[in-house]
Amino acid sequence: MTPTLQSLDHLVLTVANIDATLAFYQSVLGMQAQSFSPAGGPSRWALHFGQQKINLHLAGHEFAPRAQQPCPGSADLCFLSAAPLEDWMNVLAHHGVPVESGPVARSGAQGPIRSLYLRDPDGNLIEISNQDMR
Repeated sequence: MTPTLQSLDHLVLTVANIDATLAFYQSVLGMQAQSFSPAGGPSRWALHFGQQKINLHLAGHEFAPRAQQPCPGSADLCFLSAAPLEDWMNVLAHHGVPVESGPVARSGAQGPIRSLYLRDPDGNLIEISNQDMR
């Protein structure tokens, strides 16, 4: 029998500025920043939300092992939210974060979604989505 995967535990973003990234993801997207120290390693930062986390690597100082070509601005991430996209549009406007596109209909991992698109401080594409319950 071939083994299967069950879920995503974490992913890694390579960023140009840890402080700017922490500020954006905390204040705009509501994630929780947490410092952690892996066994025998230096202190690092992660962003927690739901049951997942995003580990942060500073460009030029990535932890090994790492992506073959780590660089800021190369990610395209989709986050699900129970809050209406209109609420997100208000939060983004309050923080001066432009909506690049949306709301638009898209296809998610479990069916139809409605999405907004924006950029983080490194230019990563961020998609905030609601599952379409129609």
